Amino acid sequence: MSDGEEPVDRDGKARTTAANEKQQTILTSEPAKSRTDWGKSALPPSEARFLLGPQSRVSELVSALRFFWEMFHGLRALHFTGPCVTVFGSARFTPEQPYYQLAREVGSRLARAGFTVMTGGGPGIMEAANRGAKEAGGRSVGCNIELSHEQKPNPYLDKWVTFRHFSIRKTMLVKYSYAFIAMPGGFGTLDEIFETATLIQTEKIREFPLVLMGRDYWSPLLDFFRQRLLREHTIDPVDADRLFITDSAEEAVNSVTSTAMHRFGLTYGPKLRPHWLLWE
Repeated sequence: MSDGEEPVDRDGKARTTAANEKQQTILTSEPAKSRTDWGKSALPPSEARFLLGPQSRVSELVSALRFFWEMFHGLRALHFTGPCVTVFGSARFTPEQPYYQLAREVGSRLARAGFTVMTGGGPGIMEAANRGAKEAGGRSVGCNIELSHEQKPNPYLDKWVTFRHFSIRKTMLVKYSYAFIAMPGGFGTLDEIFETATLIQTEKIREFPLVLMGRDYWSPLLDFFRQRLLREHTIDPVDADRLFITDSAEEAVNSVTSTAMHRFGLTYGPKLRPHWLLWE
């Protein structure tokens, strides 16, 4: 096969046939009916099509415009949130569980320290952190994500924005925050932790605090960093040291406050005001 040719099967059909079959499977999947089914159902149709590979030029242009509008909408909506701390964590914890209660205390302490508490806007740990902030009289913000099995905004949000693309949502969760607190969670939480750590490592963002809450939960991960990644020289010792681990909400928030105030000069200055000419 010469360079630039598209692979074909014996019948001369292009590889797009397989992609179309995959797309049809995705778009006809049944939505999740319970928490145990989360992550097993279909993507929203437009995102599923985009992620299936090259589309027509018109379709790609439309997708690019959607990305732009979604980014623009997020920037306008969140511009006046104030100094934020983002709390990551699983949507699957319930109010009776200890990690939910710990996240609630974290949210409350952050609010009393003067921070806006930002989360992914959904249930579980996200709800707990927003709830703690709201109960303490602070500001509570969510960056929700549109999923086929519906992640509805939790009831403790002063403001929320719903996104269709994880990449744009993660950008917003990072852009407006002076620190990050990661409660126990699954793939989504790990994705957020590693993306944030990578941005800090590569100096795309300043060395904002990245706190892991729950020693028993996160210690095996840190052991893997030290016993495997450091030993193989795939990270430097300073990279592992960037992750601060604790079980204490007070210790976590004190660390965040100290760093934000002293290292980066954050102050309790006057709030910016929206202007109607800028669609704010």
